[in-house]
Amino acid sequence: MKSLPLNQLYRHCDTRNFSFKTTRQLEPLEEIVGQNRAQEAVRFALAMPHGGYNVYAVGRNGLGKRTMMLRYLEHHANREYQSHDWCYVANFDDPRSPRVLRLPAGEGQELKQDMDRLMLRLTKLIPQTFEGDSFLERAEKLKNDFGNLQEQELDKVARQAKRKKVSLSVSTPGGYRLIAMNGDEPHTQESFAALTEVQRQAFEDAINKLEKKLRAALRKVADLEQEYADKQQALNEETLESITGHQLDELVAKYKALPEIVDYLESVRKDLADNLDIFLEDSEEQAAMAYASLDRKMPRRYQINLMVHHKERKVPVIVEDNPTYHSLFGYVENVTFKGTVFTDFSLIRPGSLHKANGGYLLMDAIKVLEQPFVWDGLKRALRSKSLQINSLERELTLSGTISLEPEAIPLNVKIVLFGDRETWMLLQEYDPEFSELFRIAADFENEMHRTPESEQQYTKFIASVVVDKKLLHCDRKAVARVIEYSSRIADHQERLSLHAADIANLLRESDFWARDAGARMIQATHVEQALASARYRSSRIRDQYFDSIRDGTTLVSTEGHRVGQVNALSVLSAGGFEFGMPNRITATCYYGDGDIIDIERDVKLGGNLHSKGVMILTSWLASRFAVTDPMSLSASLTFEQNYGEVDGDSASVAELCALVSALSGIPIRQDLAITGSLNQFGEVQPIGGANEKIEGFFETCRIKGLSGSQGVILPATNVQNLMLDSDILQAVRQGKFAVYAVETAEEAIALLLGKTAGKANAKGRYPANTVFGAIQKRLDTMREHERQDASSDRRHGHDGHHSPHVGHSGQA
Repeated sequence: MKSLPLNQLYRHCDTRNFSFKTTRQLEPLEEIVGQNRAQEAVRFALAMPHGGYNVYAVGRNGLGKRTMMLRYLEHHANREYQSHDWCYVANFDDPRSPRVLRLPAGEGQELKQDMDRLMLRLTKLIPQTFEGDSFLERAEKLKNDFGNLQEQELDKVARQAKRKKVSLSVSTPGGYRLIAMNGDEPHTQESFAALTEVQRQAFEDAINKLEKKLRAALRKVADLEQEYADKQQALNEETLESITGHQLDELVAKYKALPEIVDYLESVRKDLADNLDIFLEDSEEQAAMAYASLDRKMPRRYQINLMVHHKERKVPVIVEDNPTYHSLFGYVENVTFKGTVFTDFSLIRPGSLHKANGGYLLMDAIKVLEQPFVWDGLKRALRSKSLQINSLERELTLSGTISLEPEAIPLNVKIVLFGDRETWMLLQEYDPEFSELFRIAADFENEMHRTPESEQQYTKFIASVVVDKKLLHCDRKAVARVIEYSSRIADHQERLSLHAADIANLLRESDFWARDAGARMIQATHVEQALASARYRSSRIRDQYFDSIRDGTTLVSTEGHRVGQVNALSVLSAGGFEFGMPNRITATCYYGDGDIIDIERDVKLGGNLHSKGVMILTSWLASRFAVTDPMSLSASLTFEQNYGEVDGDSASVAELCALVSALSGIPIRQDLAITGSLNQFGEVQPIGGANEKIEGFFETCRIKGLSGSQGVILPATNVQNLMLDSDILQAVRQGKFAVYAVETAEEAIALLLGKTAGKANAKGRYPANTVFGAIQKRLDTMREHERQDASSDRRHGHDGHHSPHVGHSGQA
């Protein structure tokens, strides 16, 4: 068999297809590269006006889902979505339930400034006006008029009492007494008792009549007090209107297109007259709250709490990296003053849902699910289409702590959750509401097909990363090397990896080495240096393994021939860095009943997939050599010097070749290593990690010394996965190393054992000079030996040499 040519071991990127010299000449990509399926899902979800069409972006970390989504939303966000400014204001009728105001984007800040200007002016004008001479004179006149009328009513009663020798006196504030007089002095108890019965009765009758008149007079005085209070209130309102009327009228005219704002301004007009004390007295509590909330402006009652403000009429796109309950749904702050905790509407703080209302909110699914109460709260908000600020403490405890209950805000938002496929499937399985609320799954691809057209698109993707990360631009050879690296991490010559994090990391590190060298542009040499540096940083464990080969601790043969011994290949992973290593597999055979003992499985070091591979190759052997007669040879298989678990079936072809060598007695070439999986029909199936496995055996051969005959055998279906290291390509070019591709077990056997495997004739017999012929000949010998033994046993039994006890035992 011929080894693979160089062009099948690595697919170079042809720079002649590029129309640019550097990435500076390329337009950064605005679309999601290679994600047509996910892009269509996102486009459909964002265009759907109905509820429940939120997006779950499915894909492993590092695909750049968030970056791609943000880039897509920046250029394709639904312009029909309307963003609004949201404000909380005092509810003068029910202070515990602050009102919410909705304004067009940008006008919330304007309303807040208007009200702040008004209040700042009123805090100066109201004290000046209400403490001015003009107002005080009018108020004093009202007060004097009331005093005069009050005195007149009481004087009438006093004069009538005087005529009856009774005095009207003040006993308590607001209370009056009628006392019988003895001349100019009130009667004492003794002097009153000294009066005649007729005199005493006359006094009592007079006092009873006077009390009725006094009560009538006091009612009149109370009416006068109410009249005075009404006149004082009217004076206050008239005075206040002269200060604030025209200013409030201007604001009403300015916001006449917004009925909610007009209604609020009118309620402010009414409340100002009822709460003049706020402007006339210094409230210690208000001052404490103002300082505690970092807001020195007074008074707070008429401030606008601007929850959400949009400078432009752009659709909001919010990324929440820490979706806790408060950061998502908002919260109400508290102020402590002299041991008392209190709050008001101005201490309501917004969450990410408030900021994203009318637009899009992007979050990581795992982080949302990790936070207590967040997932249930999010589903509740999406179902009700409203945003209610609830205290988390009230949900956690049974105590009825007094707090605010702000009016709910209508919610119109599209949620985009980023997560892996396992989380998505678990949510679908265990949360029946998930499928109703997240109807769209944007399934992100890991790879894209590599064509000249897709390579051109990929160059724009590279340019966009360079621009986003503010890196040095790349020349065309550097771009080609990045594309080749992308194929390498995709493990396919016809694919490009869409793992944006890997490409971004490579470009960042290449930028570092370019700047370190004083270059103005990233060149292919800088990309190679970045790759070599990353490999060196991660390869400590790999180098220790190869040191054990170098000093002979790990036994590996790369030359000569051995019966029942083959070099298999495996992939090890150490902290995300994968590398290939050769493993010696040995097989021995002996007279038996045809069983193949997998030592790894029996000592519980073999995984399920490995055991499956051994069972498949066992059935394949039986289908070749035990169709009509049982196999009289048993065998055992093991991975030498393996002290950990083994899993996967990629060594099943190697194990088969070791068994075939042991059964036939024909030695295996030790200068070749083999990898591949086997099915029951003898077809060699593809395996993973082909590049790492080949590179691992090449490094072993280089340590032991390259002889020129060494190489690796791999499944033909894995040829498309080859993107080998430049050192191997150089060795192949010089004829020092070779890579062979096989499709069947027979081809692998022929390569390793140096003889054709053999093809059975119509009678099921294999040619004598083939590998299978040698196995068949050995089995025939064993079967003949068995028949002779059986014949001998029958003769001995017929002659009576066996005792009944022994015969009975043999039957058992």
